[in-house]
Amino acid sequence: MTSTLRADFLALHRPGDPLLLPNAWDAGSARILATLGFAAVATTSSGFAATLGRPDGATTREETLAHAAALVAAVDVPVSADLENGFADSPAGVARTVADARAAGLAGCSIEDATGQPDHPVLDRGLAVERVAAAAEAAGDLVLTARCENHLYGRDDLADTIARLQAYQEAGADVLYAPGLRDAAQVATVCREVDRPVNALLVAGGPTPAALAEAGVARLSVGGTFAWDALSALVEAARELQAGEIGFLDRTGPAREVMPQAFRG
Repeated sequence: MTSTLRADFLALHRPGDPLLLPNAWDAGSARILATLGFAAVATTSSGFAATLGRPDGATTREETLAHAAALVAAVDVPVSADLENGFADSPAGVARTVADARAAGLAGCSIEDATGQPDHPVLDRGLAVERVAAAAEAAGDLVLTARCENHLYGRDDLADTIARLQAYQEAGADVLYAPGLRDAAQVATVCREVDRPVNALLVAGGPTPAALAEAGVARLSVGGTFAWDALSALVEAARELQAGEIGFLDRTGPAREVMPQAFRG
């Protein structure tokens, strides 16, 4: 990856006019999204895991990095990878993962502060900050997104979330992300209290893209939702076939329209 690609990717993060960053789950979906005009794409840990028949969090470091590299090779737009918790507990382990992600040609990556342990789902703040600092040092030209997972695990402490994001900013993160916030006013507070672009996750029943843009968000993600939409269409079509119905035959038009351009060459 060149420094120009990093600069181009970071420049797409505009508070109030956010980058729409859709999450692709394989090379084909990445190509379709790029063909539809999205300026960048991201991976999704849950969507990728589903392609392997596994739940979210059940892919290995090596599989995730290979998947990210495949998406980079598939499209000409910047790709940012969901690296979960860096596949390591220690700062040194996280740094190694980020360094390998950089070698894969990515434009960006994200590191979260989740532990994967139900009884202690979020890392202690001090260790979390050390991990972000190590990731930032290893990132080089990568746009590093630091994630605070509080609100995905029922820790609805906005003050702690803001303190964490501020600390991650000081540790070198380029973009800040607190998935799970469902109130536009809370998102706006986060945007005011930090000095880096803020990413927001679109969720059912949550703020609209327009409301999040007004709150000052610089990037919008969909997580695994596009993958789940695609799998839901598969389930619906399969159930129709089982019932002796053929409505699914008439719903292939949008894909057939885009695929020739997306998959050429």
